[in-house]
Amino acid sequence: MQKSVISQVQIGREYAKKWPMRKELAPLFAEFRVIKATELAITIMPILAMLTLFMQINYLGSDFLPQAIAMALFFLSLPLQGLLWLGKRAETKLDPAMEHWYKELYNKMIANGYQGKAAKNKPKYVELAHLLKDMFDKMDRAFTKENL
Repeated sequence: MQKSVISQVQIGREYAKKWPMRKELAPLFAEFRVIKATELAITIMPILAMLTLFMQINYLGSDFLPQAIAMALFFLSLPLQGLLWLGKRAETKLDPAMEHWYKELYNKMIANGYQGKAAKNKPKYVELAHLLKDMFDKMDRAFTKENL
């Protein structure tokens, strides 16, 4: 079933909050870079859009209003693109190699006393985010170093 754009953005926002922002995961997953870029875009792009709109109208006149509005809307759409990507990624099933690593990591965590939700049969990236967050929050440093 196709999700609406708004629900996809909300899923992406939640996924960004759940993903553990650890430098150890940066080389393994694109989420670290996308979340950082999206957070930066959320703070910078509205200012840049208003500045672009103001500068073009001020220096070029009202004849360039359509172009100024188009550029401002483009700048405002950049954070949404990041959130849409994150929303789609959260709902994507893990590929077979990543699924195997997910289950292996979950079993090792259970063996070391983890008491979380049971591993899903066909996990998605959002479940991986939960597991990784629990690993960094609830397991010791030796365990995390050994398994990354």
